[in-house]
Amino acid sequence: MKTITSQKSTRLNLTDLRSLPIRTFWITSIAFFLCFFSWFGIVPFMPDVVRELGLTPDQKWNSVILAVTGTVFARLLIGKLCDKYGPRLCYTWLLILGSIPVILCGLAQTPFQFLVCRLFIGFIGASFVITQVHTSLMFASNIVGTANATSAGWGNLGGGANRLGMPLIAAAVVSFGVAESDAWRYSMIIAGIVCFLMGLVYYKFTKDTPEGNFSELRDQGIDVTTKKDSASFTEAIKDYRVWILFLVYAACFGIELTVYGTMDDYLQNTFQLERLTAGNIVLSFALMNIFARTLGGYFGDRYGNLKGLKGRVLFLSFILVIEGIMLATFSTMTSLIAGITLLILFSLSVQMAEGATFSVVPFINKKAIGSISGIVGAGGNVGAFLAALLLKSKSAVAEKAAIAANAGEAESVVKAAQSAASSLAVSSGYLLIGIVVLVAGVAALAIRFSTADEEAAAIEKETQFAQLSPANN
Repeated sequence: MKTITSQKSTRLNLTDLRSLPIRTFWITSIAFFLCFFSWFGIVPFMPDVVRELGLTPDQKWNSVILAVTGTVFARLLIGKLCDKYGPRLCYTWLLILGSIPVILCGLAQTPFQFLVCRLFIGFIGASFVITQVHTSLMFASNIVGTANATSAGWGNLGGGANRLGMPLIAAAVVSFGVAESDAWRYSMIIAGIVCFLMGLVYYKFTKDTPEGNFSELRDQGIDVTTKKDSASFTEAIKDYRVWILFLVYAACFGIELTVYGTMDDYLQNTFQLERLTAGNIVLSFALMNIFARTLGGYFGDRYGNLKGLKGRVLFLSFILVIEGIMLATFSTMTSLIAGITLLILFSLSVQMAEGATFSVVPFINKKAIGSISGIVGAGGNVGAFLAALLLKSKSAVAEKAAIAANAGEAESVVKAAQSAASSLAVSSGYLLIGIVVLVAGVAALAIRFSTADEEAAAIEKETQFAQLSPANN
């Protein structure tokens, strides 16, 4: 079989839409945005859903946990499929099939139907893995960390933009005469239809690699890195570095998801903020993805260019330690100004850690990028699942004890005691999570690359720069 000559882009020139790598970058970023927008699209409407479907508090929490759980399995599977069939077909089918539970969520009539839809909606969270695989195949080693981080960060904006976008869609629907009580249903249906259409766009306007689709390259007798005799999923799971990165991503993206989902109530209970004010602060936290994650990838690339693959690992370890310190310190704050300052620093560091993680992933095993991206990506959702369980259990126990201790008191007294108990419980949970993140940062130093790996990365960079021309960039 012939070996392919790399035409990966060595620059991230975002305005050069004639370039296949840049066009693919934008399409995959937009697709990722829409998937996250739909994944968390129901969040602004949860009070309406609880009221209309009669969800119990446990069912409400379970809907959050199910959405994260579904993503874990989907990410593990989709990485292996990307290695076999290529990111183009995988993203096309994920968008088309993933649109179905999004639409059905808007048609749910019972709590059970709603919970099932939430489970399957979580599958579109696997879009992150395909995005990282596709940008890894399109961009050269000197810029791949920045490209991965930027596409992921702009995609993650969907998880925050839904707080503004979904209510706007609902308002538009109501203006056409739809009952306000049904607006959340139409909003979810519209989000699902847009995902379906994006699947068609992905199929039409992208290719798996700068040289062509996997199927076309195989037909031409060209060796693609994901053939059957290449590194398999089994080989990927045997690499200890993959599992360290699994832990690392659990400690950054997983914690971001959990903090994002619990911070509204924590700010209200701890600093007595209004719900709207707390919500806007958390929204700002999510919107930092537009630049913070890119910074992580940029510095990963920069240290990689200066100190080789070891430099990427050192920066990843450093920024994780900073993240852990910021969260642990934030958990002890009683001053609003100090608390918000530390929350900003935590937001910056956690998102930079996510970008730095995927500046390392493409170099673990280039013949199993999809499988490794899937495993590491799943780590983020496992981290979110475990952290959510921890905070839920601590908060539930504390609140029940507070209610029991104030039985017979006025309702305002009971609610105040419940709020204070929840604040203390979540605070201790944040502290514990911050310590775990610190441990993950130290553990990242165990990631090692051989001399051959370092030399191969250096040779690849030199070769790609030698091939640099306006035609492929």
